[in-house]
Amino acid sequence: MNETSQKRWGMTIDVNRCVGCQTCTVACKHANDTVPGVQWRKVLDVEVGEYPDVERLFLVTGCQHCAEPSCVPVCPTGATKQRDDGLITMDYDLCIGCASCAVACPYQARTIVHDKPTYFGVTTPQETKVAHDERIGVAQKCTFCIDRVDEGLEAGLNPGEDPLATPACASSCISQAIKFGDFNDPTSHVSELVATRDYFQMHEELGNDPQIKYLIETPAVPARNSDPMDLSDETLLDTEHALVGKRQTFWDMRAAMNFIMGGIGSGSAVIAYLLWVSGNVDTQFLATVNIVSSIILSVGLFCVWLKIGRKLRAPLAILRPQTSWMSREIYAAGIFFSSIGLYFFEPNPLLLSSAAIGAGLFLYCQGRILHSGKGIPTWRVSQMPSMLVATGLLEGICLSAVLYFGWNSEISLTSFIPPSAMILILFNSFLWRRYARNAKKWGISPIDRNIIGSLSPKLYTFGHIIPLILFGIAFFIPNTESYIVCIASLFALIGSIFWKATIITRACHMQNFALGKMPHRGSGKFAAPNVN
Repeated sequence: MNETSQKRWGMTIDVNRCVGCQTCTVACKHANDTVPGVQWRKVLDVEVGEYPDVERLFLVTGCQHCAEPSCVPVCPTGATKQRDDGLITMDYDLCIGCASCAVACPYQARTIVHDKPTYFGVTTPQETKVAHDERIGVAQKCTFCIDRVDEGLEAGLNPGEDPLATPACASSCISQAIKFGDFNDPTSHVSELVATRDYFQMHEELGNDPQIKYLIETPAVPARNSDPMDLSDETLLDTEHALVGKRQTFWDMRAAMNFIMGGIGSGSAVIAYLLWVSGNVDTQFLATVNIVSSIILSVGLFCVWLKIGRKLRAPLAILRPQTSWMSREIYAAGIFFSSIGLYFFEPNPLLLSSAAIGAGLFLYCQGRILHSGKGIPTWRVSQMPSMLVATGLLEGICLSAVLYFGWNSEISLTSFIPPSAMILILFNSFLWRRYARNAKKWGISPIDRNIIGSLSPKLYTFGHIIPLILFGIAFFIPNTESYIVCIASLFALIGSIFWKATIITRACHMQNFALGKMPHRGSGKFAAPNVN
């Protein structure tokens, strides 16, 4: 066991001591040479309540170096790791800049910079000297000044006590609000503080076990539980409020295209295979759909490749299949593409089966990838994988219908496609209704709930009701013209594409900051009680 394996580094931050001077943010920037617009350590100026019951405080935020980090398992390359002492580290040379870790973090702690901004419009000699080109296009975050800690230990210093071995923010704090130390050492200052003072961990309910613990009481200022007046829905609609999460921009329309095209392509391959197994289509049709699906899937993967920060490192994304759903998606795609390729050299029905299995695994991986975005409340809901899989199957049956009925002028009453499409539409409508109705209970912010609410009528009308009616006509009325099914399929496809694009690029605000408890000080009913 090495020297660090018995330690558990962490911080306490005294909310009552912090005066909002920003010394810690300046010290962090100086120690880590971050570029303009990037701040690993932040201090939020927080105002809560409504006059006359109001309170103001300062909240220090940054990477929480969680005991159960959600950023580590999602990394497809292993660039994000957790040391034995609990510190979450970044290997800039291994990171591909996919931003999976950034959207998985519920503390808005990660940044990706794709260019080289300067403070004065031109690069100064000082900026050249301290430049970190290895950080361009990859994820970066607070490290708890890991170099200072490690070098201090080697020099026989005690991190948390000796300034040179202590993170810059803690050693520079003028009010001693920030303390650093070993939570596994009961005699350390931080352990004594959490043993004797009331504290909270931000978003404790998410299960990350963050190792920044916020102290919220003093002998003169007791703690209080959060009050509904602290942050009303109206307050949380204000995008300028310090605690309100900003809309994530890590995954843009290029990432959305991966989920859109991936769902259509993989869903089509699965549905066509089921149609083939049930005897509704011939082998030639299945092979045709597989070719079309592979092209669509390739377009989606190409779009997501365009999004990553270090494109030439993309092959490294296969390194973490034991935990990363992105790595698993790549392996599933490999099964699908290789099966299709081999089939044209050796037309073996087993290869058609393996292609369908690869497509199904790919579709499921997509659902789990979005669900792994723990930092985005609209994505992390438990039914997100079901929504993406169900939508992919609906998209698949719609594309299969367009391809199949494009060569047939009339539709048989016994056709498998219209009733199956109707069932999938009803199931997708049920899932969306459940998603929208439970949004508040599932922790989705008022901003995103409003976006979902405005999307719902359009989705129900054009993505569910119209195609349901048209597929019903095709099923119940003999000899219906095939264009009816094609129109129904296009409406359903448009609805599915629309909700995916909206959830990934618009209704995607990051997890709000939050205070599990508050110091009992302020005005009105939040004023500190008299203490004898």
